[in-house]
Amino acid sequence: MIKRLLGVIPVVFGVLLLTFLLVHLVPGDPVDVMLGESATQADRTELRADLGLDRPLVIQFATYLNKLAHGDFGRSIHTQTPIANLLAERLPATASLAITALLIALCLGLPLGIVAALKQHQWPDKLATLLSLTLSAMPHFWLGPLLMLVFALWLGWLPVSGMDGVASMVLPALTLGFGLAAILTRMTRASLLEVLHEDFVRTARAKGLPERMVILHHALRAALLPVVTVIGLQLGSLLAGAVITETVFGWDGVGRLLVESIEKRDYPVTQACVLVIALIYVLVNLLTDFLYARLDPRVRFTV
Repeated sequence: MIKRLLGVIPVVFGVLLLTFLLVHLVPGDPVDVMLGESATQADRTELRADLGLDRPLVIQFATYLNKLAHGDFGRSIHTQTPIANLLAERLPATASLAITALLIALCLGLPLGIVAALKQHQWPDKLATLLSLTLSAMPHFWLGPLLMLVFALWLGWLPVSGMDGVASMVLPALTLGFGLAAILTRMTRASLLEVLHEDFVRTARAKGLPERMVILHHALRAALLPVVTVIGLQLGSLLAGAVITETVFGWDGVGRLLVESIEKRDYPVTQACVLVIALIYVLVNLLTDFLYARLDPRVRFTV
């Protein structure tokens, strides 16, 4: 476990380095954004020096790493608000949206995949396969406005955007959850079909166990390993998808904060948002690896 945790360090460092370089390569100057075109050169020079943007990139990156080592994310260039406060305000919104989307995906994907596997080549299987392929072919930036058009504008059942209670979460959570549900449906179906022909399943049936117990307590547990892998990987993708979805629906989470910081060339906020998303992604996948041992005692990890 310690070796695997230490393996996270080079990954995080790589994310920090690439993000730092990329945000400084993006066209545009935060000084120009803050002061406008009418500012004098003297004002630009003074503000750039105050923000530390006049120093070499190597010095800026070293200063940034030193602050992170002391738990300091820095301050926003534009508002001078501590970035830790901004993340503390936005993270709960993103977490609640991602968890809700994951629950929707599990409630749709697992039952559809199980039914499709048990009714192979029959109409439930064909319907589940068609539905999963259709949902997986819809990107978030297209599915979100479509749901907004139908349920908010035409039917008037749900708010168009914003964060005005639980109803405001329905459309963005569905937008994120439908894509994951499609992947889980196909993965659960394929994995369960492989397990149903294994010897231990036939042995369980030969003992006279009820079919429901054979499927849920024996076959499904063995089939969950690849499904757990997909869930772990896609949970990180939910955070990436939340960048688009939060922007479309006006959801004040980390994804929208990231987009706003890029538009304003707010380098410290952009770097902090990417770092948090990367850390969550890495830790979720690490947790997924350790969860294997709980599902299948035969699994052992070596580094």
